[in-house]
Amino acid sequence: MNGEAGAGRLPADAPFKVSAAFEGSTHDIARARELARTFLGQVRSTHGLRVSDRASGAVQLVVSELVTNAFKYAPGPCLLDIELLEGGIQVTVWDSALDLPVRREPEPGRVGQHGLEIVTALSRSFTVHRQSVGKRVVTTVPLVDDPADSAADRPP
Repeated sequence: MNGEAGAGRLPADAPFKVSAAFEGSTHDIARARELARTFLGQVRSTHGLRVSDRASGAVQLVVSELVTNAFKYAPGPCLLDIELLEGGIQVTVWDSALDLPVRREPEPGRVGQHGLEIVTALSRSFTVHRQSVGKRVVTTVPLVDDPADSAADRPP
């Protein structure tokens, strides 16, 4: 596989995944972001796949928001999986809260509670699954930018 396209077939040794359990300290949020950053570096070096700067930042922000929400709204630990899929990075967070998250409508004047709004804006998919002991939040962030989006962002 050449390193040109992140949306092609995965190498034969895929899937590539990392997992961690966190107890809920503010240091754990930084550790979760660092795990994501390290994982993305390995996606580049081990699999030779292109990961845009935007995708790298988006994955780290999604991880940070989801882990923060787990600590804020769920008692006990949370589990984080970050997995390489075809053309994207899947982020999964399990926590013990039975209540499902509710995405609020954008409100520029609201302070805080924009986490799910941010996550869904950065993700290709977003689902929440009830589990017997809590919930599982799964989101997928594209590895590379959509060429149409990149063209729209360039100055004329």
